[in-house]
Amino acid sequence: MQGVEVLERAWDDAVTALELGEEEHDADTLREGQAALEALEDRVHQAEVRRLLSDEADQNDAVLEINSGAGGTDASDWAQILERMYIQWANKMGYKVEITDEQYHEEAGIKSATLYVRGPYAYGYLKAEIGVHRLVRISPFDSAARRHTAFASVGCYPDVQDDIVVEVKESDLRIDTYRSSGAGGQHVNTTDSAVRLTHLPTGIVVACQAERSQHKNKAKAMKMLAAKIYQHELDKRQAEIDAQNATKKRIEWGSQIRSYVMQPYRMVKDLRTGVEVGDTDRVFNGDLMPFMEAWLAQRADQAAAGELVEE
Repeated sequence: MQGVEVLERAWDDAVTALELGEEEHDADTLREGQAALEALEDRVHQAEVRRLLSDEADQNDAVLEINSGAGGTDASDWAQILERMYIQWANKMGYKVEITDEQYHEEAGIKSATLYVRGPYAYGYLKAEIGVHRLVRISPFDSAARRHTAFASVGCYPDVQDDIVVEVKESDLRIDTYRSSGAGGQHVNTTDSAVRLTHLPTGIVVACQAERSQHKNKAKAMKMLAAKIYQHELDKRQAEIDAQNATKKRIEWGSQIRSYVMQPYRMVKDLRTGVEVGDTDRVFNGDLMPFMEAWLAQRADQAAAGELVEE
């Protein structure tokens, strides 16, 4: 409340300066009032960011996973479109992106990809993308030019910071090594440098082939695994809270959250918030903030009302 009162006083001061400047035809006072309003706009935005991104780990970097689903080659192509879309979004935000694992489809696109996204509140924003994304379009892989529907899932986990302790015992791991590969089946190298880790207690699996060194790939995979285990623990905590209130919905991984329609009309619609954007190219070029901010605002309002619903 104190923060809101401070902003209200700053608003009153800026408006008073503008009114005084107009009454006295004082250009300097008008400029001061306008400058105060512009500065207040930035403060209000920062306050809103703090309100929307106040959960545990929201400020952390993010590990983003994309997996193709139903839809054959179209789904793999769709997964790669999503990968490019999130890279574009991250670039617009000034974030750094590293592709740590990428499995290509034999015909086109990718079966899966894992991206490290580094920047302030990367996880806080990208958690809004968790779920199934649906594409409807005329398939470029159908000689009859028929309309196809494809699905891909997006997962996101906070990058575990040094002050968060996640214990990963070697005895709880199954470690597999294999040769790294790129598009078209070309080997990155001829040694088994790629690493896949399976955490036996939880069944969580991570893989990394970004480096030529098996040791470096294992180190990165261990960090990814720690992030996933941390998210797993957060999910368990959320499930315990939900169990105390039967009116709350459980988090359902795999629930469809957004539709991207290219045919017979062009529209991207978020099924949770109802936000619609007709410029699909703009969305595919990384303009995702309208969807993210609407979901975060909806979630914050529900939390404030004591009726948080996770989709």
